[in-house]
Amino acid sequence: MSAKEAKKGLSFSNDVIATIAGIAANEIEGIFSMSGGVVDGFAERLGRKSLSKGVMVRVSEKEVAIDLRVIVEFGQRVPEVYAQVVEHVENAIHNMTGLNVLEVNMYVEGVSLLEDEELPADSNKMRVLT
Repeated sequence: MSAKEAKKGLSFSNDVIATIAGIAANEIEGIFSMSGGVVDGFAERLGRKSLSKGVMVRVSEKEVAIDLRVIVEFGQRVPEVYAQVVEHVENAIHNMTGLNVLEVNMYVEGVSLLEDEELPADSNKMRVLT
């Protein structure tokens, strides 16, 4: 059986694609976190971390489009961060699923700032501006 024949019955849920994209985006320096909506925020308060937080996907049989909602670290060159995110997300999705990525859109919804004057030296808390 060829690889093409083996993939005929293979499909991926949107959640799987979103999780791959979310993990890949979070691995890039300059991405502080993904920005989720009300549902993701509520789930986190209940102690469940969503790996697909801030990721929307549109999947067809052989292609996928990704929308990412992110919070970036202050001082980062966002166009460069975006280029790295696109490359990393495209490679991760293609390598794991064989799907072609049509587009990766990144919406910056906030900027993180370290509040070192207000926090103890051992704290790693950040303030997010939106």
